[in-house]
Amino acid sequence: MSIEALADLCCHNAPNYNDIRAIRVIVRRTIDRLELGFRLDGNTSRICLKLRSQGQGPVELWRHTCFEAFVAIDGQAAYHEFNFAPSHEWRVYAFHAYRDPAPPANVLRSPIVAINTTAGWLELDARIDLTDLSAVHPHSPLRLGLSAVIELSDGSLSYWALCHPAGKPDFHHADAFALRVEVPEAG
Repeated sequence: MSIEALADLCCHNAPNYNDIRAIRVIVRRTIDRLELGFRLDGNTSRICLKLRSQGQGPVELWRHTCFEAFVAIDGQAAYHEFNFAPSHEWRVYAFHAYRDPAPPANVLRSPIVAINTTAGWLELDARIDLTDLSAVHPHSPLRLGLSAVIELSDGSLSYWALCHPAGKPDFHHADAFALRVEVPEAG
């Protein structure tokens, strides 16, 4: 069985940001997998989609157009940060607590990333194997922080998240992990 949720991201620097109408995320969770479907509706011709090599690329993907998922076991301070770029590049980071880096995450399998784009929308789908994070993740309720950094062709950035708890965009803030996803029933 699986659990599914739909979430809308809100823009931190709205209302002056008109090129993007909405960003939605469909979350599907099975016992051992987390699937994220980001959909951006707007003028994609103005979005900077840097194309680079595939794989675990540059460390600072979040400085450009990037979709992000922060994954924590409910009730724990430790979390993982996943960055997915439209170029198919991805990164994963581990943290002991708020912005306290842990040793590099040992992801055994690369997340699967698929991209589709038209003049009016961009879709990025990512699949994460929860067993790569720990033996506990598949059997625990999760808290998710879902976010996006969107770079326009003029270099301006907008910051999107489930919520913006601090004065400036801070996707690592515990209150930004606003979506709780239960463990699916065995079936």
